[in-house]
Amino acid sequence: MDPWSESEGKRAHDPIFQTYSCQNYRQSVDVLSKERSADGTVARSGRCIWVPGPIIVGAGPSGLAVSACLKEKGVDSIVLERSNCIASLWQHKTYDRLSLHLPRQFCELPLMPFPADYPIYPSKQQFVAYLESYASRFGICPTYNRTVVSAVYDEQLLLWRARTRATSTILGEEIEYVSRWLVVATGENAEVVLPEIDGLEEFKGTVMHTSSYKSGSAFAGKHVLVVGSGNSGMEVCLDLCNHNAHPHVVVRDTVHILPREMLGQSTFGLSMWLLKWLPVHVVDRILLLITRTMLGDTGHLGLKRPTIGPLELKSLSGKTPVLDVGTFARIKSGDIKVRPAIKQISGRRVEFMDTRSEEFDAIVLATGYKSNVPFWLKDRELFSEKDGLPRKAFPNGWKGENGLYSVGFTRRGLMGTSVDARRIAHDIEQQWKATGKHPDVFL
Repeated sequence: MDPWSESEGKRAHDPIFQTYSCQNYRQSVDVLSKERSADGTVARSGRCIWVPGPIIVGAGPSGLAVSACLKEKGVDSIVLERSNCIASLWQHKTYDRLSLHLPRQFCELPLMPFPADYPIYPSKQQFVAYLESYASRFGICPTYNRTVVSAVYDEQLLLWRARTRATSTILGEEIEYVSRWLVVATGENAEVVLPEIDGLEEFKGTVMHTSSYKSGSAFAGKHVLVVGSGNSGMEVCLDLCNHNAHPHVVVRDTVHILPREMLGQSTFGLSMWLLKWLPVHVVDRILLLITRTMLGDTGHLGLKRPTIGPLELKSLSGKTPVLDVGTFARIKSGDIKVRPAIKQISGRRVEFMDTRSEEFDAIVLATGYKSNVPFWLKDRELFSEKDGLPRKAFPNGWKGENGLYSVGFTRRGLMGTSVDARRIAHDIEQQWKATGKHPDVFL
């Protein structure tokens, strides 16, 4: 039997999933209110937990930001996290040499700046330490190893019901969390994207996604094919070079490569300043002119640029330009080879669309991530089923109906997260003050 069907079938015979009458529900809330834990955040009663404040799904930077903004306004919340730590993507699924690609002032969370002694581009370890300090400062203690398998709005109770199970088990005990508000903070990078390449499953060497890649030290002397030419793919190629490997990068489509810094300041900071005075297409022209002066023509190296400028392309598609940290120089020197899309793989041999073929010892898939919201959130209004992102673009995608919110889906990084976190906290605070901590949902 399909595990989802089996689970749904069990629900029909489970008392906590049966429809409550208004009277019984009021009695349940009364009991739960009396049994609240010492910190007042939640009240436990068997396998159902009443949450007076919002349920936040995800303990990454976005979930932490919302929880902190709520706490500042006197609103407690519960943060559910499927992993065993905060910011699990950063802690478990990133390579060792990773650092922020944008200056720290554009990446800080609300209410707490980075330490003054941090570098302009904090390292992965420094960013994680910042997040841990952030959680500690605001008393955020997520409920770890708890995967939300279903979240649905109960039209009769006028509440959100988030059904969870222990991350390490498939048929383990389920716990349901019930609240008036649900904040989706699982982000744009919840699940890895694996490409469909003819023969990939039969490749005789090592195959890994960048979520498993840590360092090029394991590939010294080996020929490695990196599939994907975004920031991660380009930086992995540089890391492989620095560890005496022989990397090749697959550039299937066009790509914008910009220097990380221009005219003595960060490219991003310069862009933000120019956008205060000039339209996007003009700023794009300025950026590309400076880039041409600094890097030369990238097209003859197999790095053809899109016809749309980098900022306009980011706005329309969410595709981020590559901010070069040294990879381009290694491409120019020939240390990194650029290859077109893959046609097929046979054994260790990879055939490319230009009919060239070469043998490789390993393949690293720098093919990115995607949202997993459509798999567990039973809502079709705020989020698109196609890509799991809000249907409305920033700044209008943070709020849905019936107390549903999204944060971390703006395609504008941590700056977008901070903006939406403050909006969500303010909106919930207004309802919190108007109805009190334990509103009568039937009025």
